[in-house]
Amino acid sequence: MKKTKIMVVEDDPFLGLLVKELFENRGYEATLFKDGERAFKGFCEIQPDLCVLDVMLPIKDGFSLAEEIRTTDSNVPIVFLTAKSMTEDVVKGFQIGANDYVKKPFSMEELLVRVESILKREKGIGKLESSEVSYQFGIIDFNYTYQQISVGDMHKSLTSREADLLKILCEQRNQLVNRKLILVKLWGDDSFFNGRSLDVFITKLRKLLKAEERLQIQTVRGEGYRLVFAD
Repeated sequence: MKKTKIMVVEDDPFLGLLVKELFENRGYEATLFKDGERAFKGFCEIQPDLCVLDVMLPIKDGFSLAEEIRTTDSNVPIVFLTAKSMTEDVVKGFQIGANDYVKKPFSMEELLVRVESILKREKGIGKLESSEVSYQFGIIDFNYTYQQISVGDMHKSLTSREADLLKILCEQRNQLVNRKLILVKLWGDDSFFNGRSLDVFITKLRKLLKAEERLQIQTVRGEGYRLVFAD
């Protein structure tokens, strides 16, 4: 059976080895790189199923590496490892297209749980047409199964979390969806840190949906969000 491939990019040799062995002991095929430039070359060769990237890297930082990866593959899950805790750094990471953000110091168990949660969502997406889940709003088609928004012949891939968030809003179309409920369901808790991440995701989804003027994600201050479509 083909092993799931994980690319780890960490310039701290001790921590990098620990993370690599963590995944290998769990049955994954893990490859370690120590700088962003070599990592991108490795990414193109290995074509991993998930990337774990440190932000502070020599030669090319983790954010730049992620942006380069996204030009090649818009779907591969990316998890950032960082000692940075500034809100703007977190926001930047999610704007680039990160699936999750783990702050140092962290427990190996926490990292493993977060990574396996993402992989579970990715592998749980069925490919049979009969099992497809999709939503149509005027000229916009949102295919949750393939994590894709289409407007005519134009297609835009979503990250797993973007797709999960939009699906929650679609399921409750024209109804208020509590902000705390979204945070707990997708992030595990409603901390300020996760709340800022949710704000970034909402902003990104609004940009993706703006082609259809009748479709809007409304913010109900202090309560949550409502996906509204005027038929």
